[in-house]
Amino acid sequence: MQQAVNSGENTRLIVLISVVATIGGFLFGFDSGVINGTQDGLHQTFKSGEWMQGFEIASMLLGCAFGAFSAGRLADRLGRRNVLIVSALLFLLSAIGAGAAPSSAMFIIARVLGGFAVGAASVISPAYIAEVAPARYRGRLATVQQIAIISGLTAAFVSNYLLAATAGASTEPLWAGHAAWRWMFWMQAVPSLLFLVLLLAIPESPRYLMVKRRKDEALQVLGRLFGAAEAQAKLAEIDASLSTDHHRPRLSDLRDKASGRIRPIVWVGIGLATFQQLVGINVVFYYGAVLWQAVGFSENDALLINILSGALSIGACIVTVLLIDRIGRKPLLWVGSAGMAVALALLVFSFASGSLVDGRLQLPGGMGTLALVAANAYVVFFNVSWGPVMWVMLGEMFPNQIRGSALAVAGAAQWTANFAVTVTFPILLAAIGLAATYSLYLVAAVISVFFVLRFVHETKGKELEQMEG
Repeated sequence: MQQAVNSGENTRLIVLISVVATIGGFLFGFDSGVINGTQDGLHQTFKSGEWMQGFEIASMLLGCAFGAFSAGRLADRLGRRNVLIVSALLFLLSAIGAGAAPSSAMFIIARVLGGFAVGAASVISPAYIAEVAPARYRGRLATVQQIAIISGLTAAFVSNYLLAATAGASTEPLWAGHAAWRWMFWMQAVPSLLFLVLLLAIPESPRYLMVKRRKDEALQVLGRLFGAAEAQAKLAEIDASLSTDHHRPRLSDLRDKASGRIRPIVWVGIGLATFQQLVGINVVFYYGAVLWQAVGFSENDALLINILSGALSIGACIVTVLLIDRIGRKPLLWVGSAGMAVALALLVFSFASGSLVDGRLQLPGGMGTLALVAANAYVVFFNVSWGPVMWVMLGEMFPNQIRGSALAVAGAAQWTANFAVTVTFPILLAAIGLAATYSLYLVAAVISVFFVLRFVHETKGKELEQMEG
């Protein structure tokens, strides 16, 4: 009976510290989604042209790529928790700076700082959760990260909608004479501060401590998580999984010592990270208001549609929590890819039926409804599969010795692809139209089905020490 009580207490602790780590995901989502409702304010305030406005929106993603690439290496040197603490500070500075920015240049600097925090949190939060959670429910806990991301996006959409509605429009003054769009950024300061405070209460990853040869501290953390009886055995497993020379993790570890080539597992991680963005999901999240206004919806209706998409995304992620440790990661990925391909095909069909009237795409008959249903089906398929599962797999699929370095490379690839898709969307929209642009995302979704079936290996139920590369 005592053993069951101890097990329950340890499980609660693991869940609690994992929830703290997922606040980084919430801020990742909030910081990504807040831009959606501020674009009219940015255009009016900074008088940016089409290309510059696209860069203002996408500039955060440059910071994300650098943050993701740097975070894995920094986490190997400073620790997982310390990198998350730095991220929390940068989230706070970015929220204040972006809202107060007097110029486009200062706004971009603030967004790049926030991007660094987003990039770091995007790879370190799931990695930290994977390194403290047991294999039997590791997938479920890591999937909560995606729920946190979508919750952050939805919170940003709701906040944007309420602030714009209170002021009358995003460009109108609200409190203290500042425009509503500035307050949209300042709202992020509250969860950023909460994240910073709570991080001080969670322990460092025991696997990081073992890599640094701090065995006594690792044993103490493992004892808190799994109980004294299991801690010694777990410590021995981690120790055995590390390289015999116990050298400091480095990027050169990503090469196979025998062949001199990049390890296949690293290429799979890069592929997962890249395809998650090439299917175009962040066009919906970053440009949702612009997209729905482009097909005839008002600004108010467009913001409400964003909230609907966010709510559906959360529901889809909850389904993933229930399924990921039962049916596995790989089936969710290929089913999600197939579903996204069908939904994108319907979007392309509906957009292709429209015609331009006064610079806006007008859809005939029920095509506007079809586009809305297809877009939300696409969002659901993404968030039941690639949204959470890619981050789960990146956090767990790499061997201990290379986890930080491989996360750095895969994370940078993910955010670089995100930047490319985001910054090119307004250009493609103007040059070739919605239908042709979404056809590119459709092709990526189709290819991703075959990528998963051919190259991705199941990680369900495996301990991190069993991962091979």
